[in-house]
Amino acid sequence: MNLKPINGIKIDPKIFTFKFGCDCKGECCYYGVYTDLKEYQKIMSLKNEIIPICDYTQSKNPEEWFEEPEADKDFESGIAVGTEIINGKCAFLDKDGLCVLQRLANQHNVHKWKYKPVYCVLFPLTIYENTLTIDDEHIDRLETCNFKANVHTTIFEHCQEELKYFFGEEGFEELLKMKEEILSKNGVLNEGN
Repeated sequence: MNLKPINGIKIDPKIFTFKFGCDCKGECCYYGVYTDLKEYQKIMSLKNEIIPICDYTQSKNPEEWFEEPEADKDFESGIAVGTEIINGKCAFLDKDGLCVLQRLANQHNVHKWKYKPVYCVLFPLTIYENTLTIDDEHIDRLETCNFKANVHTTIFEHCQEELKYFFGEEGFEELLKMKEEILSKNGVLNEGN
């Protein structure tokens, strides 16, 4: 099936049928994340506001927050910068399993994901080779956020808020139409989908 890209991003049809559940405990943040170079620069520009809300389990030294940049064509700038692991979790995850970047956005009364990397917002989805797909490599390591055979929720349904944020309302409407078309062609569309 030849799927039309949305906002220049191809869509993996598996996102509409993959059974998924999450009993969120911030486990996906234990391994760190990748940021685009622009996201890294935005975060570093906020370091003086981030430092005071970091707790004792986090480093207050911004030079310890990120790995060395590396080339990666899946990122808008072509450069990815990974977050460091500090005390067994992402540098930005606090002792309560909350992201300080999201906490800062809440303090600023802006959208909760304004400062978070797209990688964080989209997970358990990811952009790989310009395709929105399931981040199977990462979720296979997780117990609380993974494939669940006995649930009725798909990864698409689970991530609707994130997908609206990423694609915008119009792009999300296109995604909904694509879902209906794919599921009806495959005979999967039924009540509740």
